[in-house]
Amino acid sequence: MFPWHSSALRVMLEELDLWRELLDGRGALPRSWAGRLRRDLEIDAVAASTSMEGIPVTVEEVRQILSGTRPSTVSENDAELVRGYRDSMALALRRSDDPLFRWTPEVFLSLHDRVLAGRFDLSAGRIRSGVAFLADRATGERIFEAAPPQNVLGRLEQVCQSVSDTKHHPAELAAWLHIAIAGIHPFRDGNGRTARIVASLAMLRGGFKLPEFTSLEEWWGRHLGDYYASFKCLGQTFDPKVNVTDFMVAHVGAQLKQVRALDLREQVQRAVWTAIEDVLTLRSMPTRIANALWEAFFGRSVSSKYYRSLSDVSPATAANDLATCAATGLLAPQGGGRSRAYTCGNVLMPDIGRSLGLEVVGTDEQARSMITATVGKRIASSDIRAQLRARK
Repeated sequence: MFPWHSSALRVMLEELDLWRELLDGRGALPRSWAGRLRRDLEIDAVAASTSMEGIPVTVEEVRQILSGTRPSTVSENDAELVRGYRDSMALALRRSDDPLFRWTPEVFLSLHDRVLAGRFDLSAGRIRSGVAFLADRATGERIFEAAPPQNVLGRLEQVCQSVSDTKHHPAELAAWLHIAIAGIHPFRDGNGRTARIVASLAMLRGGFKLPEFTSLEEWWGRHLGDYYASFKCLGQTFDPKVNVTDFMVAHVGAQLKQVRALDLREQVQRAVWTAIEDVLTLRSMPTRIANALWEAFFGRSVSSKYYRSLSDVSPATAANDLATCAATGLLAPQGGGRSRAYTCGNVLMPDIGRSLGLEVVGTDEQARSMITATVGKRIASSDIRAQLRARK
């Protein structure tokens, strides 16, 4: 089902393997930063993938939902689906190194059940019984009629047999599983989200464990036109003999672009995180406060409740940490009582800049742009990763 030409992917797969070797060889990241990186990438992935399926949430709203606070701008039903997607991602991660794991239709059903937060009204974890279409969310245009409902279970079993027997590169399997699930469209709703998580599961099981390799949702979310265009190789109606090389090339190519972008972003942000920790160390303040200053650096406000979710501290400790930051000018309090939140203080940007050997000027936004751009240029010009990023 859905044949493709592996030769069209060879050069990209070679580069992807080089990236894995490079990133795996960088050694363990500092524990606090590794946790922060994974949390931020998870938020971006959840926001992108759920938004792609018509759930109206922003990255900031997802950030709040996953920290335990539902914004008034998001309905409880939509918040459930956000949490459900996160839970499905977590399930894929847990199952990825299970020695008893086998590709079966139940794997897809379990992931789908969590994608839709177990909601009976959305047929969570159940194969559809009616016809289904793949539609462009941006235009509403029906671009493909999926496999007939009576054939869905058999097609899923065929998919499982194919990936169980194959020796293809994990990125090939991830791309093929993505389009196979999209083409079969086994569920009434949530097919795209499930397909993207299944693709991540294939990467994880193939040894690509780092989030740089399993966070493709953000890239697709920023390139929706390319995403929907890549499915045109399926034709207008389900045909198991159709060649899907075009989709495979688009998928692996997007994965490479995302890895390159995330690597540079990770290095820049790690440098900023380290600078924030240095600022706290010089002031003899606990480094856990870096979680609050990190949010403020990126222009986000921090409430006591949100800070507690980041740092796992008591309400009293959270209140003391934030008050200390306000007293030193690292943070600025906004509002009062339960609605009090903290934003970037007047010394935060200059302190971070000095730690990085920079003199920053202008507004907080201008300072942030200057810091990230300058650090990015330093890394891009001196790091051996530039050799990989230059490859086409």
